[in-house]
Amino acid sequence: MNNSTFSVIGSDVIITGNVAAEVDLHIDGRVEGDVKCQSLVQGESSEVHGSIVAQSAKLSGLVKGSIDARDLVIERSARITGDVAYDTISIEQGAHIDGSFKHKSTASKTPRATGVKQQGSKPAKPPAPSLELTTEAAE
Repeated sequence: MNNSTFSVIGSDVIITGNVAAEVDLHIDGRVEGDVKCQSLVQGESSEVHGSIVAQSAKLSGLVKGSIDARDLVIERSARITGDVAYDTISIEQGAHIDGSFKHKSTASKTPRATGVKQQGSKPAKPPAPSLELTTEAAE
């Protein structure tokens, strides 16, 4: 069964180059390149210096690069520098993130946030300046 298969990059491993896996991937070491896989679990002491593309990702270590995940969990020990695109997201208190967030379905329709219902007759407020929403071609 493919669903029960996974690969591990151990804490003593440093990879220079891109990593692609058709299965689940657990990273405890260091990757100097992009990571693309079905499901990613990142250990607390691990580092990824490149972009991450995964259907699901649970991040606990250092990431310096963009993240594109359908289901994303950011643990309190995570330290992320880069833009984040997601469908669902969970961020534990204490996580450090420096970058912009965009919801995939909203970002693909328009560069501005939509679907916000305002109560009363006040006009909708523009998005907060600290939230950067951009449109990019989806892979």
